[in-house]
Amino acid sequence: MTSTPDAAPDTGGTGGAPVRVLLVDDQALLRMGFRLVLEDAGDVVVVGEAGDGAEALRQVEALRPDVVLMDVRMPGTNGIEATERIVASGSSSRVLILTTFDLDEYAFAALRAGASGFLLKDARPAELVGAIRSVAAGDAVMAPRVTRRMLELFAQELPADAGAPAAPREDPRLADLTHREREVLLAVAEGLSNAEVAERLFLSEATVKTHVGRILAKLGVRDRVQAVVLAFESGLVGR
Repeated sequence: MTSTPDAAPDTGGTGGAPVRVLLVDDQALLRMGFRLVLEDAGDVVVVGEAGDGAEALRQVEALRPDVVLMDVRMPGTNGIEATERIVASGSSSRVLILTTFDLDEYAFAALRAGASGFLLKDARPAELVGAIRSVAAGDAVMAPRVTRRMLELFAQELPADAGAPAAPREDPRLADLTHREREVLLAVAEGLSNAEVAERLFLSEATVKTHVGRILAKLGVRDRVQAVVLAFESGLVGR
């Protein structure tokens, strides 16, 4: 379910320190299973658990985990609301959403709220650990088919005829991007990895990584997923 990780600025779990994870799911047995998988990885430590979004918010403030593994559908404060509040608080903790269905619109709402990606609950142990490592390192986790599905969902929200309201106005932050940076952003929005973007645009992978870093800085977003969301919402993608 995850894409091949692309390099991005480190934000947690670096320098040899283990990645600190908070597990959030209303099913205790699932939390136990995730804990066993993660603690077997060697470089990941589970610092806490929560059974709902409200408890997750308290735990994030108290424990400051690198990654919050967040169930999206929970009673009370769900994963979407909890993600919004974590991001709005300015916390450095990154959210990786757990979902049962890969075309779950709740999960897409969580991405728009600021999550760094999402993963299926039946993902293989290696995928789960790899996704957590990627998110802790500042990368985003979203497969190309998920990106395409996101584009389809945004397309459904656009006017279908000339008499409908105008399409969303381009975000002014996009004006700061160079022509090459726009090309890179469009390619990223298609779900391409840095290596694939480099091949398409005849650039070195190191140059693409530099462009991606500059794009994130200019747009003021946390990671690739949020850059893609901005590109969709502003109408840059699909023209």
